[in-house]
Amino acid sequence: MIYQGVRMNIGKYDQLPVQVGQVFVVDNEEIAVFRLSNGDVRAIENKSPHPKGGRLADGLVSGEFVYCPLYDWMISLVDGKVQAPDRGIVKTYLIEIEGDNVFLIV
Repeated sequence: MIYQGVRMNIGKYDQLPVQVGQVFVVDNEEIAVFRLSNGDVRAIENKSPHPKGGRLADGLVSGEFVYCPLYDWMISLVDGKVQAPDRGIVKTYLIEIEGDNVFLIV
């Protein structure tokens, strides 16, 4: 599910490290932002849907997926869905890029 609303400038595109999660806090909620190897920028909530949680920004990124660092669940950075055989979903957020500026829509 995608939530949209307020547009926030979160920095310059070139300053986002490739395949490393960056954490932004918005209204006491952590959002993990990833710049993928294909150049896309994706944003998801920074908590694994596993009952014990886990910070997704600390996970390993492969293609358009991040692996939960605690439980190795594979989570889509596109739609937030946990891949089978595991189940669950995390919130995703829109990203807009204008020139070199990256905007998070919350």
